[in-house]
Amino acid sequence: MTIALEARNITKRFPGVLANDNIDLTLEAGEIHALLGENGAGKTTLMNILYGLWQPDSGEIYVKGEKVVFQDPSEAIARGIGMLHQHFMLVPVLTVAENIMLGQESVTAGIFLDRVQVIKRIEALSQNFGLEVDPRAYVKDLPVGVQQRVEILKILYREAGILILDEPTAVLTPQEAEELFKIMRNLAQQGKSIIFITHKLKEVLAVADRITVLRAGRVVGTTTPQETSEAQLASMMVGREVILSVKKKPAQPKEVVLEVKDLHVLSDRLNPVVNGVSFVVRAGEILGLAGVQGNGQTELVEAITGLRPAVRGEIRFLGKEITNAPPRRVLERGTAHIPEDRQEDGLVLPFPVHDNLVLNTYYRNPFAHGLALQEKAIVATAQDLVEHFDVRTPSVFVPVLNLSGGNQQKVIVARELSRPIRLLVAAQPTRGLDVGSIEYIHQRLVEKRDQGCAVLLVSTELDEIISLSDRIAVIFRGKIVATLEASGAAREKLGLLMAGAEAT
Repeated sequence: MTIALEARNITKRFPGVLANDNIDLTLEAGEIHALLGENGAGKTTLMNILYGLWQPDSGEIYVKGEKVVFQDPSEAIARGIGMLHQHFMLVPVLTVAENIMLGQESVTAGIFLDRVQVIKRIEALSQNFGLEVDPRAYVKDLPVGVQQRVEILKILYREAGILILDEPTAVLTPQEAEELFKIMRNLAQQGKSIIFITHKLKEVLAVADRITVLRAGRVVGTTTPQETSEAQLASMMVGREVILSVKKKPAQPKEVVLEVKDLHVLSDRLNPVVNGVSFVVRAGEILGLAGVQGNGQTELVEAITGLRPAVRGEIRFLGKEITNAPPRRVLERGTAHIPEDRQEDGLVLPFPVHDNLVLNTYYRNPFAHGLALQEKAIVATAQDLVEHFDVRTPSVFVPVLNLSGGNQQKVIVARELSRPIRLLVAAQPTRGLDVGSIEYIHQRLVEKRDQGCAVLLVSTELDEIISLSDRIAVIFRGKIVATLEASGAAREKLGLLMAGAEAT
């Protein structure tokens, strides 16, 4: 078998961190090679080195047997390496063709864009690789799954033979993800080589030819789907046995804690994004809100937690209206909030761990007497929470920005769940986390439900919604299109509803 790409003894150090430790990786021609690992395992560092964004401290890279040294991504692209980033790099107001030829414009008469030839070439690529896209369509009008095809076409347009796909299914419905897998298999059959980075173990087993697992910057093993299982892969990633299935007793729902009636909310650009949403969440149950990102979930959660005004409708907490109440009042009523963007909305990154653990209670006893903060009480409480919630940190005095993503999320969970609450709003609580951290967060959510808390779980991860929820509401374009009992919810039906299919 021909080796398309090879990394030999790649080592990369950052201050205080050995990110890659003598990593070896081979990618064969026509192969889909999955790369797994916890946050901080070294996956991103290795891919950034292969794509020319960073240079290794030591080690060598070979493309088709020839040693290469990349100073920047343009040199990697010139050698046939393309990277599909998790967050799309598209200009919404331009057409598909204009996006694809950006940076490689074809001109006639020296000054005019040759759109005709570009469109012909895109149509040929689309047909050849099974990527149905209208080159004349505007990107802003395309579904997320089709936008991703545009990103892949951008790579192929530059004649890449090696594709690095970074979490490519993160924003896709199950049906769109399956379409992507078909495209990946088609690309591989035609000789393209793919490195597939994901945290979804089912996907790895479904589409990969080989799987390499990183842990703490080192390769701990390479295997095939035929030789392994989800449990074995999780154990390789974390270094211990991981409980992948969520174990929970049947819900015992009681009184209504949160009631949302005909809620309407605007976006930052003053466009309607929540359009008449109504639902209830009861004590002792988890209501999962399923939907593809960008269908109003973010604005809905912000309205419930007091971070965004509602223009119409009602939000009631234990029967009392809290519509457009300030965030502190919502919090003091007994609401906890795990925000979807932990770094932007959940933490003050330069602050030490101990201050982040009291961000919503720092003004109360025992943490404050009048205007004076009580440092000893804050530190003592933080040390207890770090131990109880298994936050991996050298000390509570370390800036929270120095922690891994999973441990940053644990700081938020510790802060929000360590006080008496009646409602937990958890938005994308496991986004970007490894299997060990996901296991931990899931256990905490179920614990809160069993203690009588009402839990609103907002997630784009359909497996997470199905495994954790007692009831599931599906949101599409700012409206609840269906509400189902989780026990009878078929994955395929939920995927169709998330994509806009009518409830049956």
